[in-house]
Amino acid sequence: MTVNLRTPPALAPAPVRPAPVRPALIAGLSAPKGFGDATLRDRRVDAIELLGGIPDPDVLPTSALAEATARVLGRPGVPALQYSRTEGISPLREWIAEREGVAVERVIITNGGFHGLSLAVQAVVERGGLVAVDNPIFPLFLRGLELSAADILPIRVGSAGLDVGELADRLRDGARPAALYTVPDFHNPTQGTLPAVARAELVRLAEQYGFIILADNPYRELWFSGGPESVDAFNSSEHVIHINTFTKTLGPGLRLGWIVVPDRLAKDIVALRSRQDSHSSTLVQAVVGELLTSDPGVFDATLGRARALYLNRARTLVAALERQAPGAFQSVLPGGGLFLWPRLSDDRIDADRLAADSSAEGVEYQRGSFFPSGPGTGAARHLRLAFGHVSEPQLEEAAARLGRALRKQVK
Repeated sequence: MTVNLRTPPALAPAPVRPAPVRPALIAGLSAPKGFGDATLRDRRVDAIELLGGIPDPDVLPTSALAEATARVLGRPGVPALQYSRTEGISPLREWIAEREGVAVERVIITNGGFHGLSLAVQAVVERGGLVAVDNPIFPLFLRGLELSAADILPIRVGSAGLDVGELADRLRDGARPAALYTVPDFHNPTQGTLPAVARAELVRLAEQYGFIILADNPYRELWFSGGPESVDAFNSSEHVIHINTFTKTLGPGLRLGWIVVPDRLAKDIVALRSRQDSHSSTLVQAVVGELLTSDPGVFDATLGRARALYLNRARTLVAALERQAPGAFQSVLPGGGLFLWPRLSDDRIDADRLAADSSAEGVEYQRGSFFPSGPGTGAARHLRLAFGHVSEPQLEEAAARLGRALRKQVK
């Protein structure tokens, strides 16, 4: 038998194809900074981190959540492992609606607070639109705005929350934002709270000039005395989307929050959500709903323990800073929340060097310059110190380390 050993004809070279082009949306995203990214410094093994608004695990209702989970998974047919409605399930929505004082149709369950903000922005801000924002601001919201390529209009925030007078001036001068973003209760980072009168005026401005208020309220329930400011002005207006979350009260890992939306926007936001992830975890919704409704007092009891613990830690940190560095910081005991926002009193202190020296001493915090949105706030002279998950002895030690770092600049 003869075997043909002829060389086959050479194959034509494959055409060179250009590399895939990154979509403009992706190419325009800013580089990560903070929030879990390893962008600060190499830290000591014994570093005390005062970085994030993290609830203390000892005040989270872990046992009650475990019992609620067992009951939910023990039901015939286990409906919690099936699909559910885009807007969320009952009785969770009904519990939230009653607590907020709104119709249940206005409540949409989300995957935490930031998801609620993302839905709100996509629903009301045209690409390239103008959004008025807190100054200084929670930076993660600015990340979210990148998806809409929005321009920002910074409005100062102080001890009484958003400066509604400055906003009114800008509106009279011709600014026409599509939306305004603010944290009205125990603002992150300044800890200011917007009084009821200012809330009503803010709503009046929104109705007069036709913008939507995005009221981001994750710390609302963590007040220390006297109760929270009313949200009636927000929840009674067609110009407010009120955003909240169980992140700071029941645990970040649940990834569960909600938004209260105007009647006229509810269907639009549900339609938007149905084209994304469809709905939040049915299981998590069912477990939290079971927890909150099977024992009506469990949520407020959890909050009571958390408020007492966080108030004590805030007091501990304020006193320790004054003891370790007398007069070095202008510190105000916050009315709630998870942060302290002290200002460096001595203008000779270099804030960036202090952060580096503090890191070398073994204490990490967010610098005020981390919260930019515009000039005029002096934020760079501030430190944001998170105390929620840090024990009192560690807070004492953190203050001692900060004191040593300060003394490297002031002998």
